[in-house]
Amino acid sequence: MWNTSGEHMKKIIIIPAYNEQSSLMHVIDDLKENAHSYDYVIINDGSTDDTLELCREEGFNVITLPVNLGIGASVQTGYLYALEKGYDIAVQFDGDGQHDAKYIDNMYRKMLETGSDMVIGSRYITKEGFQSTALRRTGIMALSKLIKILHRQEVKDVTSGFRMINRKVIESFAEYYPYDYPEPETIAFCIRKNYRITEVPVMMRARNGGSSSIKSFQSVYYMLKVGLSIIIDYFKKL
Repeated sequence: MWNTSGEHMKKIIIIPAYNEQSSLMHVIDDLKENAHSYDYVIINDGSTDDTLELCREEGFNVITLPVNLGIGASVQTGYLYALEKGYDIAVQFDGDGQHDAKYIDNMYRKMLETGSDMVIGSRYITKEGFQSTALRRTGIMALSKLIKILHRQEVKDVTSGFRMINRKVIESFAEYYPYDYPEPETIAFCIRKNYRITEVPVMMRARNGGSSSIKSFQSVYYMLKVGLSIIIDYFKKL
């Protein structure tokens, strides 16, 4: 049974990283300063730069995938690790420097206060900080509206990779996690499973380095593919 009191919880931060050698030092320093009560694991997703060498030199806790498997497999590897090691809380935190660790404690407080199963760090509540491109924002709004129409619940930042989940969701994600562009699909999945989702405002930065998993020319394909996946997932509950 999941520990809802907040006492003696084991907490871990999962950091998916693909070619993030230029930003990982900053990310780990940020976590050490602002989330020192959390363990962490870097999932090196078959990087072709010196990400793995950096992790080894600095003694970072790292799991290396043999080839680049994509964001879904990378994050799920982290959830499998969290489940195996008995963690109660897992935080997804990008390796590119976009996320700010100072918001993690607030996400944790919100989870305990509301009894939420997932807390999402949202760019679009106060609309401060880095907001992504106009094209991507349009796609994000479209996916948000689709989820609201189907599930009658509004989630503003459906593509945020800054999220905290509890043990129940760790178990679910260890068993099932979409391969690519997973964030909106897993939100729809969690709503269908009657998990409680809450958003808290955060400010994000532009990435320090590395490369995004979604290129500009892929945005239309992304919206259509994820939208279709969300619709298919919706009919699983009927």
